[in-house]
Amino acid sequence: MHLLFISSLLPDGSPSSGFEIANEAIISEYRRQGARLSFAGFRRPGSRAPQEGEIALGEIAIENAAVGTSRKLAWIARAAASGLPVSAAKLAVLSESALRRRLLEAGPVDGYILNSIQMPAAYPFLASDKPSVFVAHNVEHRSAAENASHARSLGTRLLYRREARLLKRAEARVCAAAAVIHTLSRDDGPLLGLEEDARCHPLALSIGRKTLPDDGRRTHDVGLIGTWSWAPNRVGLDWFVEAVVPLLPKEMRIAIAGRFDGAPPRAPANVSFVGRVDDAQAFVRASRVIALATRGGTGVQLKTIETLEEGMPAVATTPALRGVDALPETVRVADDAPSFARALIETVAGERHGEVRRGSGLGFMVSQRHAMAAAVRKGLAVLEQSVEWHHRRDSDLAGLDQPILHLSPKAARG
Repeated sequence: MHLLFISSLLPDGSPSSGFEIANEAIISEYRRQGARLSFAGFRRPGSRAPQEGEIALGEIAIENAAVGTSRKLAWIARAAASGLPVSAAKLAVLSESALRRRLLEAGPVDGYILNSIQMPAAYPFLASDKPSVFVAHNVEHRSAAENASHARSLGTRLLYRREARLLKRAEARVCAAAAVIHTLSRDDGPLLGLEEDARCHPLALSIGRKTLPDDGRRTHDVGLIGTWSWAPNRVGLDWFVEAVVPLLPKEMRIAIAGRFDGAPPRAPANVSFVGRVDDAQAFVRASRVIALATRGGTGVQLKTIETLEEGMPAVATTPALRGVDALPETVRVADDAPSFARALIETVAGERHGEVRRGSGLGFMVSQRHAMAAAVRKGLAVLEQSVEWHHRRDSDLAGLDQPILHLSPKAARG
């Protein structure tokens, strides 16, 4: 089966954000299941040239952290003029006819994998053009509503409320048209109105990176890593810095890695902001304990998956553990600031004295991979049935277009 994987961004060979890492895992599993994939999407400025089987729709910077205020205002203006969510308006730079012509470059395809809501929201025909798999990385309308509740200005609050309203409508439309829906957390299906829906197959993600023996190197006591320009992540970070850090000993070293949209939050001297790191795995491994301080959002936290696959000691909030069915013994759960701080203090001390040790993470990784393989296999079986139905329908419609042969009564009698 030949499927066209349509996403906001083409793969660039070196995934760094959680979105890109999840994409790589999903793409790899579809290929392991025998699907032939082509790709269509935009390129980041300066990213690698398109490879064989990739359709580059243009070069565009879409992350908030990568652009200035004027570009953000232009996105808002385009969204207002088009009636689209801002996240979709960023991508709505081609006409429908132009995009259709570009997608033909993939050759005959049996269906689409619509990777996240942004592209089918920007180009609505994608949801109904062919049998499709919709990969809902997050319940975007729910995340936007949470962002509105945390917004610190009236303008931002109103903007997120608009985003939530439009995204909810788009997600409902795309889910209704899809043959298969993948969420990245079992909790997300009901939030999309898919409870008990046989088309919904949650994916248990695995990063699958090779784990290395512990070299004993520690550069900090507590590590946090994420894309902090994404608003749901920033909410959790702000809570950690404002509510948890003041309860920690001043000699405890805390390192925070990842990109920001604007300035990091103000923090005490024992907190270091190290920016985007070249090797996220090395940063995680150099921590005594990982803090998973998520306070909301949807989907799965890739930093959680990476932490558990490394067997790292961690303190996590309940929302940080979405998409995790079996919790390793190395993880402690705490949802209020005093409990979170106390768990960090105790776990760091235990790690220093050899009482808290790292696990292998292999069992968790294997269980995630098996679950993901089963979900993709089921999804492909459903999609294949939809593709066969569409082929039969198209064949029948083509037959109706054939000229009807009118026989004379004599010829009809033979």
